[in-house]
Amino acid sequence: MATLQLSDYSNPIFLLRRPSVTSLFTRTSLHYRNSQARFVTRASLQQPLNRRQFIAEICVVSVSLPSLIGFEEPAKSEEALSEWERVYLPIDPGVVLLDIAFVPDDSNHGFLLGTRQTILETKDGGNTWVPRSISSAEDEDFNYRFNSISFKGKEGWIVGKPAILLYTSDAGESWQRIPLSAQLPGDMVYIKATGEKSAEMVTDEGAIYITSNRGYNWRASVQETVSATLNRTVSSGISGASYYTGTFNTVNRSPDGRYVAVSSRGNFYLTWEPGQPYWQPHNRAVARRIQNMGWRADGGLWLLVRGGGLYLSKGTGITEEFEEVPVQSRGFGILDVGFRSKDEAWAAGGSGILLRTTNGGKTWNRDKAADNIAANLYSVKFINDNKGFVLGNDGVLLRYLG
Repeated sequence: MATLQLSDYSNPIFLLRRPSVTSLFTRTSLHYRNSQARFVTRASLQQPLNRRQFIAEICVVSVSLPSLIGFEEPAKSEEALSEWERVYLPIDPGVVLLDIAFVPDDSNHGFLLGTRQTILETKDGGNTWVPRSISSAEDEDFNYRFNSISFKGKEGWIVGKPAILLYTSDAGESWQRIPLSAQLPGDMVYIKATGEKSAEMVTDEGAIYITSNRGYNWRASVQETVSATLNRTVSSGISGASYYTGTFNTVNRSPDGRYVAVSSRGNFYLTWEPGQPYWQPHNRAVARRIQNMGWRADGGLWLLVRGGGLYLSKGTGITEEFEEVPVQSRGFGILDVGFRSKDEAWAAGGSGILLRTTNGGKTWNRDKAADNIAANLYSVKFINDNKGFVLGNDGVLLRYLG
């Protein structure tokens, strides 16, 4: 299998026209559940209730209504779930939510991405969402999977599969499509806005590109794809690396620009730091295959294995030494970890698994908030200390109550 070399920095990918973009709302159907109101009183109450006490003691009254087909209205938060509440979205069943981001200058304005060409927008901090449609992404016979979104100031970027790159300079009021070279190796899976007119983009074959002129051209940061690196160094001692022709299963970036990625089979992982010419492969330190990896708030690594295992690296930085942390996963796989602070983090996974730590990951307790949600939770994203979201399949979105 041929591999595409990326070492020629003198031949950047040239990007062409920027067509105009319009936005529109799509028709949605909202469904309401039947339930009976239950009221709780506290005759002896001396002090006012705080928010969490109020949520714990008052149940939401929901009204029985028929399905309102074609009724255009944003989705609304309906029920409180412990420290999280579920937000019902105006999207079709089966959509998998993949990424979320907010405009830095306006913490109430954000975007939510997913499969089946899903883009939703909020202007009230994530309480309600409305669909956004980008005309330039609908002119072709593709059903795009929007993988990643990132903002820096009012500039924002979206990447998806099949290859599509969208750019905004006005905080998402309009989006322009930037055509890409057909020589791009792999599918774009991640993008990070890094500064004015600048961004960093990663493909599932390990190509890393940077732009500093609003995407008109891009320069390679690594000299070859992961396949080329591993096949060139078959004597490296990495289990399963010989004649590797796979792709990344997951990739995560640290705040200081380091990357960790898991091979498609989960049998080894790779790291890259700014300035390195190649990705560095690492043997997994555990028997089970790796599900996902990412960065802790203290600069160390967390590692998830199939079957619900969770490991933390010893110390900070890149290492191959990990130790297991007992978790109550009930045998379901844990799919992602998100840190709210240096000490507090949440893990999410299959069949509505939610776990919380308040000591940096040393111990975890299961939160039963989402036990009744029949969905896999794929991603935990904290925008700041008080704003967080859990994304899942079948359009499941949980919002942190704070």
